[in-house]
Amino acid sequence: MEVTVSGRHTTVSESLRRQATEKIGKLDKYLGGMERAEVHFWEEKNYKAGEREFCEVTLEGHGHHVRAKVSAPDGFAAIDIAVDKLERQLRKLKTKVQNRRQSGKRPDLPTDLVPETLLHDSDDDEHPEPVYRIVKTKRFDASHMGPQEAALQMDLLNHDFYVFTNNETEKSAVVYRRADGNIGLIDVG
Repeated sequence: MEVTVSGRHTTVSESLRRQATEKIGKLDKYLGGMERAEVHFWEEKNYKAGEREFCEVTLEGHGHHVRAKVSAPDGFAAIDIAVDKLERQLRKLKTKVQNRRQSGKRPDLPTDLVPETLLHDSDDDEHPEPVYRIVKTKRFDASHMGPQEAALQMDLLNHDFYVFTNNETEKSAVVYRRADGNIGLIDVG
């Protein structure tokens, strides 16, 4: 993980910079894939007595952003408190990601069953580009109807979505079943 340490209107000592880099770098063990961390220190004069040093840490990677902002009597205590907060947040995020994978919402294909050419189509092995295999194509004429009728058609067909031309807007639209059981409407254009 790449860790950047900076100070706003204050100087960051080399020992504080080293400790922040070391402690934040170890957070990668809780949730792999965090690529970058930014640590900012600053001081506020008119804050609670004894807690004038602030530390803000932002972790980014794989579409996730985790942030902690703390105050303490000194920068060393602030980084310790921030690391504790981030550990809790990363554990919670890891559990959430694992539960999502286990629930089957986004099934992962075992890579031993997928030909290597489908895994990536790029000469850059460090950042492979996924190739999606389209296994079925349908063509149909979108009927003119209102969103209520489209939702009824979706239910009658027992589908999760239905494409139609919206009478109200005269544009393509989609009704879809949301995870909470309600119906969503997407108007294109």
